[in-house]
Amino acid sequence: MKAQRITIAVVQAAPILFDKESALDRIASLSKEAAGQGAGLIVFPEAFLPGYPRGLRFGARVGSRTDDGRKDWARYWTGAIDVPGAETRLLGELAKELGVYLAIGVVERDQEFSRGTLYNSLVYIGPDGALLGKHRKLVPTGSERLIWGQGDGSTLTVIDTPFGRIGGLICWENYMPLARAAMYAKGVDIYLAPTADARDTWQATIRHIACEGRCFVVSCNQFATKASYPADYAAHADLRDDRDILCRGGSAVVGPLGEYVAEPLYDREGILFAELDLSQVAESRFDFDAVGHYSRPDVFQLVVNERKQEIVRAAGPNGLDERRSPL
Repeated sequence: MKAQRITIAVVQAAPILFDKESALDRIASLSKEAAGQGAGLIVFPEAFLPGYPRGLRFGARVGSRTDDGRKDWARYWTGAIDVPGAETRLLGELAKELGVYLAIGVVERDQEFSRGTLYNSLVYIGPDGALLGKHRKLVPTGSERLIWGQGDGSTLTVIDTPFGRIGGLICWENYMPLARAAMYAKGVDIYLAPTADARDTWQATIRHIACEGRCFVVSCNQFATKASYPADYAAHADLRDDRDILCRGGSAVVGPLGEYVAEPLYDREGILFAELDLSQVAESRFDFDAVGHYSRPDVFQLVVNERKQEIVRAAGPNGLDERRSPL
């Protein structure tokens, strides 16, 4: 029988951008603080490792790129991680030491083909130290497309735990109705929505998802200032006209009927704690279940392609495809 309650911690912070070690140090110290207060699930923001490059242009305009912009991107690439890899092993050791689940936004290097593509990913680590899965953002938003590739349906991941199913989508993926429906169909109970969107309208989004999916929604954003950027980058022209606070946060936890369990945290770094009563998920689906009794499969159907998309397949000695998988 599944446990009915879990205490979660939602970390609202930022590392030093480009600095992988800074991010790992912050993950370790903040996770220890959260676990010390009873958290069994700890959630970090979108692209926390090695940071979300808010405000940077990477020297790109339509039809041209600059040499300095290429150097900036190479610096960002250097700070990214392999999944699995040395950093996920360190995170596994941390999770095992603390006996917690970790869900962390990372920038992931492609390690199957050219290694020239980065992905905005969400990784899940179990309390036994195992890498349980990952999700790659399906559509990077706006200028994010300059630095991150597109994920595919093979990483629409939901993790089964003793206290319920955990899964989620990253930032504006949550505006994709069909992607949400795919997650609901996987029976998600605790829906993670790491984001970089600090606008008031984001709160309407996560409350709607909670009502629609009849699940807990955990929205985790960064609190970032110009001091979150390396000293040799703080005066860069890209940031000259920006306010000192680059992202004000707004992390929050919403219950399955759309009410706040932990109200939004703004304008400061911090950790939100919430005790989730998973029995409320079943109670909430009594009168609405988007992919159950409130669906009409005779009228509407969604087909989800969960096959890994590969541009190159190596033929084995028997002429069969030998497919490689990162997990």
